[in-house]
Amino acid sequence: MIRALAVIVPARDEAELLGGCLAALRRAARHPQVRGLPVRVIVVADACTDATADIARRNGAELLEITEANVGAARAVGSDHALDTTLAAGSGPGSLWLAHTDADSVVPAGWLARQLAHAAAGWHAVVGTVHVTDWTGHPDGAAAAFRRHYRQDRAAAWHPHVHGANLAVRADAYRAAGGFEPLAVGEDRTLVAALEAAGHPVKRTTRNPVATSARRDPRARGGFGDFLQGLDTITP
Repeated sequence: MIRALAVIVPARDEAELLGGCLAALRRAARHPQVRGLPVRVIVVADACTDATADIARRNGAELLEITEANVGAARAVGSDHALDTTLAAGSGPGSLWLAHTDADSVVPAGWLARQLAHAAAGWHAVVGTVHVTDWTGHPDGAAAAFRRHYRQDRAAAWHPHVHGANLAVRADAYRAAGGFEPLAVGEDRTLVAALEAAGHPVKRTTRNPVATSARRDPRARGGFGDFLQGLDTITP
């Protein structure tokens, strides 16, 4: 049974967007189906040169500071910290739910509540989708191109995507699968592949999407930002 939640937010120079991310997480933590459980928000400020750390503190998040400049390492540091402190408090890893999002993303109010419902139904991990609400700076037609190329079967509530911005896993399954690898991109897909290969039930759902940034200065080559940049070249 899940008795506590930790939300891990890796951030590298995200002073502009982190406040909105953390405000959305506070709303999600106040949901009636979550309110009785402790929710920790852990920001991992990675090689930051701006006010990211200050904004995390002002918003009441736990702050870890590292200098890896690597999103996989940042997710791993935050996850391991949450798990280790849970174990030190005398709770088993199966009681902790690790939710993951990104500093440039905004989760819906029911984000954690729906994840807990999936956990109660026996799923060890939940893999969600993302959507973009602000296409400023992209050419006309970018939003339509995204809808065409971002494949998902809404009728079946299944999809092939994996996003660190919308990913959650029970802590014992996370540890058994080996955790996040220190990859600059694809650390989320690698973890989900390891979970599935080990036989952990993974719920893929389109019904709990996270709003994410469409900024034109991607943080990681080969990631979601590059996917959006590619759409700009094929818009009518």
